[in-house]
Amino acid sequence: MTAQLLLSLSILIVVHEWGHFFAARKFNIKVEKFYLFFDFLFPMANVLNFSLFKLKKGDTEYGIGWFPLGGYVKIAGMVDESMDKEQLKLPPQPWEFRAKPAWQRLIVMLGGIIVNVIVGVLIFIGMTYFIGDRFILNDYVNKNGGVQAMELAQKLGIKTGDKIVKINGKDFDYFDDLTKTDVLLSQNSSYTVLRGDQQLQIPIPANFIENFGKKEAMLNFLLPRRLPVIEYVSKDSIADKIGLKQGDQIVEVGGKSILYYDELRTELARLKGADSLSFKVKRGSEVLSFNEYFKGHTNIGFGLPLYIVPPDGEKNIKYSLGQSVVLGPARAFDVIGVQLKAFGKIFRREISVKNSLSGPIGMAKAYGGTWDWERFWRMTGLLSMVLAFMNLLPIPALDGGYVMFLLYEMITGREASEKFFENAIKVGMAILLALMVFVFYNDIAKLIMGS
Repeated sequence: MTAQLLLSLSILIVVHEWGHFFAARKFNIKVEKFYLFFDFLFPMANVLNFSLFKLKKGDTEYGIGWFPLGGYVKIAGMVDESMDKEQLKLPPQPWEFRAKPAWQRLIVMLGGIIVNVIVGVLIFIGMTYFIGDRFILNDYVNKNGGVQAMELAQKLGIKTGDKIVKINGKDFDYFDDLTKTDVLLSQNSSYTVLRGDQQLQIPIPANFIENFGKKEAMLNFLLPRRLPVIEYVSKDSIADKIGLKQGDQIVEVGGKSILYYDELRTELARLKGADSLSFKVKRGSEVLSFNEYFKGHTNIGFGLPLYIVPPDGEKNIKYSLGQSVVLGPARAFDVIGVQLKAFGKIFRREISVKNSLSGPIGMAKAYGGTWDWERFWRMTGLLSMVLAFMNLLPIPALDGGYVMFLLYEMITGREASEKFFENAIKVGMAILLALMVFVFYNDIAKLIMGS
């Protein structure tokens, strides 16, 4: 998972810095360095200055730094992460950033953000076109026993067997919609649940999304109920001993009729410690009865099919290139909408900063333990949009901070003083350093505490 994160971030850093580089070169601004990662101990520009690789081509030194956090382009005549102010003591040169009109400097500063947005949009278009969508049909779930309510759902007030028929008072088609981020982040969200003949309204607390910080959270929330059909048999288990086969379905345990796998689990837990276990299995048109020694066992020893629902319970959608070109950008910019909603909840103190921010460790875990190209590109597209959004925040030392100063200059007709600008950059870098320390600490604390 670390390798996937590093590759993803490397791609996004390079394209971001290339956006600045490309815009600067278009306006004939000299670019002295183009680096993936920092060749110094960020943010201390004069500490541990060395690179893993560097190559001089034309006026620009291209390289890979040793400190794997971000990257930068050193643009002549501009105060940046390197805090090199020596050339600023001399009169402005025609090929320097500071010698160019404000509108050109603004485009240079927005270059990285623009390219991150373009890359994010292209990835979402590609994912939509080449992979499409696969959804579990909510009607299928409701017609086949409703939901299996795991621990998180039970805390919310949902019970196994409930049928969820509306989200925020509106009908919906896909089971997957239940955990859409915009649903969990919206104000006054709720599920409408059918429990027997009774219809209930179950509100979603404002901070409920915090429970979904781990990729296993969905498995601890809601699942479609599944039939206890045998897909494979574990070696040396009860099922192996008596010769159960793929396709067999458990229909009775301990004299109690069984329809769904969750009922089987409940009965086995209740019978834990019993000397023997009686159960019945349907095989084709036959029903076979067994009574086996059970002491010391907690299960019969079989696994379910890998699919959550059979093919008739899913809808696979393929999109044309034209449809993908429309849907891809909408999905990419939905990421920005989610970020804005999350920030709103943080400022209203509905969710905590601690549970909302993740650093490299948290992000690496999101990629999963195995290499999955679909998940890799989905995460890369998402991160590209998040990086564009974060870089646009009006914090000095981020692109958004420079944009803020340039807009001030364009509106008022005068530049901020050099001293004020330098101090603002220092404050911005201190904020970024503090944030970096916080997310690393937060990641490590979550790892240690297993939360």
